[in-house]
Amino acid sequence: MSELDMKGGVPLTDEELVPAIEAVLFAAGHPITYEKLSAVLGAPAYTIKSVVSEMAKEYENARRGIMILTFESSCQLCTKEIYAPTIREALGITRGGNLSASSMEVLAIIAYNQPCTRAYVDTVRGVDSGYAVSSLCEKELIRKSGKLDVPGRPNLYSTTENFLRVFGLSSIDELPAVSGGKTENDGEALTLETLI
Repeated sequence: MSELDMKGGVPLTDEELVPAIEAVLFAAGHPITYEKLSAVLGAPAYTIKSVVSEMAKEYENARRGIMILTFESSCQLCTKEIYAPTIREALGITRGGNLSASSMEVLAIIAYNQPCTRAYVDTVRGVDSGYAVSSLCEKELIRKSGKLDVPGRPNLYSTTENFLRVFGLSSIDELPAVSGGKTENDGEALTLETLI
């Protein structure tokens, strides 16, 4: 039974939507679509998206250990990256599953030049990137996003929503701007760590 049913069919106000959305996102632990929240809470998806956007701003500006990631069609409640070491220690989580340097390099090239072909990635790196591209596809960090309209029709690759979620981004536009081998944000030399 939804809160809408419990209120006798009266639509929820934005103030009533906030704790309901927060509860669903907390319990889920993965992205939830605005359409699903709309169906459960009885409010239009555009209203849910607007409320979630305001919630995300409040979480970002508040001194809290959690944040809301907003995507085009979904949102997720997650912890802030700064608390990752504390969380790992408290929960006894060992580090693992990190991407290799070559995979990070391929991921950065694709993120900043998407959509692009594997041949383009190979040219930038100067070595074959087939294994890294396959591995990143399996991890659902990149995906085939079409074919280039040239002879042979090679696959084009782009980052996924999972890439955004893993790196704590709401959109690809949040990647640091790159100019002349330095990030525009801080003037530091460009490294994989500053790219992603």
